[in-house]
Amino acid sequence: MAERQIVVIDAGHGGADPGATYNGRQEKDDNLKLALAVGKVLANNGLDVRFTRTDDTYNTPLEKTMMGNDAEADFFVSLHRNAMPVPGSGSGVEVLVFENQGTQAMLAKNIMEALSKTGFSEIGVIERPGLVVLRRTNIPAVMIEAGFIDNEADNYLFDQKFDEIAQSIAESILKTIQEKSESQVEYYQVQTGAYRVRSLAEDQVNDLKAQAFPAFVVMEDGLYKVRVGAFRNIDNAVRMEQALRRYGYNTFMVKRPAVY
Repeated sequence: MAERQIVVIDAGHGGADPGATYNGRQEKDDNLKLALAVGKVLANNGLDVRFTRTDDTYNTPLEKTMMGNDAEADFFVSLHRNAMPVPGSGSGVEVLVFENQGTQAMLAKNIMEALSKTGFSEIGVIERPGLVVLRRTNIPAVMIEAGFIDNEADNYLFDQKFDEIAQSIAESILKTIQEKSESQVEYYQVQTGAYRVRSLAEDQVNDLKAQAFPAFVVMEDGLYKVRVGAFRNIDNAVRMEQALRRYGYNTFMVKRPAVY
C-alpha cells in the first residue's frame, strides 16, 4: 500500500499579527477559514493533513517551517491574502515559490490554473526566495495569495465562491500528488551500445530501425547510449532483449523513471 501523503496547511499570520486589514476585515481570519476548508477536503480524500494553527494563535514563519520539516510532509501550502499601499489598486491571485521548478512549480501551476477558473484574474507564479516559509522548508512549498483583501471585487469573489476556491486549491494538491506519482513510475529499456562519438550511436540506431526495432539515442554520463523500447512490464522488456540478441546485439536492461 502506498504511504499516506502528508500535507501541511499554513494559515498565514494569527494572534497579535492580523496580516493585512481593510474596513475591519483581517487577513488572519480569511486565511484560517480557507485553511480549515482546504484541509477538510484533503482529509476527506484520504490525506494526512496537519495545520500550523487551527485557531487565532501566532507562530513565527520559522516555527511554521519547522512544523512542515518535522512532519516530513510531502507539501507545505501557506495561505494568505494580498494588499496594496493604495487600496483597490491590486487584483487577482498569485502563487509564490522559492524557485519556479520541480514539484513546487508543478503545484503552483496547478493552483494558479484552478483559481483562475473561479473568476480571479491571474497574476502568475512568482519566485520569492526571501520568504522564510519558502526558503527554509525542506519540502515542496508554495504560498497562495488568494486575492486582495483591500479590493471589494476580490472580497466579493472570495466570499461568494469560497467553497469553490477551497475545493480548487485542494483538487490542485491532489492533482499534483497524482502527477508526481506518475512521474515516479519506472520503466525498462534495452541498451545495445554506448559511444563517445554521436555519429557511431546514430549509425547503430539506423541499423536497428532498419530491422524494425524502436531505437533512439540518449546522452548520459558523457556517452551517447543506444536504447530500444520503453516498457513498464519487465516481461515485455525481456522479450525485446531476446529478440535483439537473436540479431546479434549485446544487450543489458536499464531501469529508468517515467520522466526522463
